[in-house]
Amino acid sequence: MRSPPHTIPPEDHPDTVMDRAPTPMPHRGWILVALMLTMSLAAMDITIVATVIPQIVGDLGGFEQFSWLFSIYLLAQTITIPIYGKLADLYGRKPVLIGGSAVFLLGSAACALAWGMVPLIVFRALQGLGAGSIMATVNTLAGDLYSTRERARVQGWLSSVWGVAAIVGPTLGGAFAEYATWRWVFLINLPIGLAAIFLIARYLHEHQPNHQHHIDYVGAILMMLAGSAGVFALLQGGNAWAWSSAPSLIAFALTAGLILATILRERAAAEPIMPGWIWRERVMLGSNLGVLGMGLVMMAPGAYLPVFAQSVLGLGPISAGLVLASMSLGWVSASAWSGRLYLQFGFRDTALFGGVLMLLAVLGFVLLPPQPSVWLVTADQILLGAGFGMLSTPLLVGVQSTVPWHQRGVATSANMWSRYLGQSLGAAVVGALFNNAVQTSLANAPATLADTLPSAQDVMTALQAGSESLAVHQYLLSVFDGATRQVYVGMIAAAMLTLMLVLLVPKRPRVLEET
Repeated sequence: MRSPPHTIPPEDHPDTVMDRAPTPMPHRGWILVALMLTMSLAAMDITIVATVIPQIVGDLGGFEQFSWLFSIYLLAQTITIPIYGKLADLYGRKPVLIGGSAVFLLGSAACALAWGMVPLIVFRALQGLGAGSIMATVNTLAGDLYSTRERARVQGWLSSVWGVAAIVGPTLGGAFAEYATWRWVFLINLPIGLAAIFLIARYLHEHQPNHQHHIDYVGAILMMLAGSAGVFALLQGGNAWAWSSAPSLIAFALTAGLILATILRERAAAEPIMPGWIWRERVMLGSNLGVLGMGLVMMAPGAYLPVFAQSVLGLGPISAGLVLASMSLGWVSASAWSGRLYLQFGFRDTALFGGVLMLLAVLGFVLLPPQPSVWLVTADQILLGAGFGMLSTPLLVGVQSTVPWHQRGVATSANMWSRYLGQSLGAAVVGALFNNAVQTSLANAPATLADTLPSAQDVMTALQAGSESLAVHQYLLSVFDGATRQVYVGMIAAAMLTLMLVLLVPKRPRVLEET
């Protein structure tokens, strides 16, 4: 049984120097640029691809399969994050990040050459396998290169990539779709990724422990199978089949069996992919469960706010995207500012403050007037982003600051994996809440409108077409407005649960390095 990381005497670690403080390294600015470029590949991928789906379907066909372009990418990325994190601890961050980025670029080039929807889906899975390395390793490297005092500022810079991507992605995608071809949304990754790989290869020189390792291949395979089954069950439940149907029950039963087999294997492995102390230590447990809850809440605006903005507020696609992107303004600012707070008040209390802001934001959306002003929605988004930034950064930095170098990859990847697992759960939860609210409202419609209302699947199409009568249009607006608010009501419960989970984090955990 492995000891908790903060109880191991520093002299027993092979990396004692790096445990105490980040090793000064020249050209840290260029390395940070490389990390931001690499992060932009993963950050921009979903938004830029989403804008060219009509063109892809028009060219390749396969309308009934296009949702897999997103599902398979998310699945491949999520299940590989813990494995890349372990490999980064065993062999160093540099080879793992360069290798994963190369896989992502290979997948991008293959997607650009796809001749059908099925090959494109397969190549998207290859992209996702590379994206798992990016998400696991970029934040780990930031923890290696910067001290506890500096990490909040650096996380602010990395978070800004997501905000920029939320604006640049749809704009570039729309431009490629209108003036060139959808294939350029994948080709654009090549110059960005190659520049990042060059900078990492040129400027990153890291210390690596020189001893023999044993990779737990069986554990890695079981973990991938368990993650695949679980995420697949969440993505398909409520969409391809009902939650209570036989396929859904079989998928979740298979997931439970694979999780049990993984736990048993990891307990017996000499160097497990995800060690038990990740879930026994209060710092790790509270932080990982906290960001899991945050990931769940993130899916409410991510999935339904742009559609709400277009259908209820009457905005165009670009304006709706900007409303969603406004969340990044609060996120980046709060993430950078959180460093001052967690150095004064501690990681847990700063994260709790972020959780309170998150709760106020989701509550504020529910209390907005019918068909609210776009400025009120934008202000609420900025507040929500501030809550996310103030919550996620202290939890991530706290995890990184309480473990030594050779455990930081595992600890960081577990934190990132938890967030993406939360988003997968959130996709299922918000979808169920929204669909149930729409169906209930249509079933309870006034008798004078009942025969003229579209089905639940066609509400969005009818709103955008605007061909129905004024009375029907107004009722559909109220249906969509009410369903979106119902999603946020569910997120209030998720935000409150997140606050309780963050309380598991010790008030003053022991930090292994100088600040």
